[in-house]
Amino acid sequence: MFTGLIREIATVKSLSGAALSLQAKYKAKIGDSIAINGACLTVVKVTSDGFGVELSPESQKVLAMENYKNEVHIEPAMMMGDRFEGHVVQGHVDCVGTIKSIKNSGNSFDVFVEVDKKNIPFIVPKGSITIDGVSLTVNDVSGNVFRLTIIPHTMKETLFRNYKQGSKVNVETDMFARYVSHILAHKTKPNLSWDEVDAINTSY
Repeated sequence: MFTGLIREIATVKSLSGAALSLQAKYKAKIGDSIAINGACLTVVKVTSDGFGVELSPESQKVLAMENYKNEVHIEPAMMMGDRFEGHVVQGHVDCVGTIKSIKNSGNSFDVFVEVDKKNIPFIVPKGSITIDGVSLTVNDVSGNVFRLTIIPHTMKETLFRNYKQGSKVNVETDMFARYVSHILAHKTKPNLSWDEVDAINTSY
């Protein structure tokens, strides 16, 4: 489990087949789970200046692989007792989104992201979303496009500074929205009250 708060921007040393090698200050251990651009991956190699992970064929099919070069966001998995400051992130990327536009509004940036329409039910206005591992809040949703507001600090300290129209990004939708939707779609009872929905939500 992760929080969506980026620990470090690591440098990609190489990507060969399934093997991704990173240079990072973070001292990883074999078997560690680390979110790289929002995707939970397992450390299989430790080097003097970083670590290596493997990208399964399934991962490579669902991720924006063009972003696994130059620099990547990394966040180690939470440890028991860690302070929770972002939102609940699983590191399970749902889809790849496309940045439609970025507008400078003076004291922030409005970023518009397009996704496949089937993912829109899990993207809730004022709800949480993860973009390339960064925990953010959805401002509003229109059709198959949602809008984010990025403050200057986030724009400067994350890879959002490199994004432009047409950039692809990994998107993890809100876990609770997905769970509730799945339960409602497969419910065995004829009706489910909102009290029951709230009870399901708070149980996670």
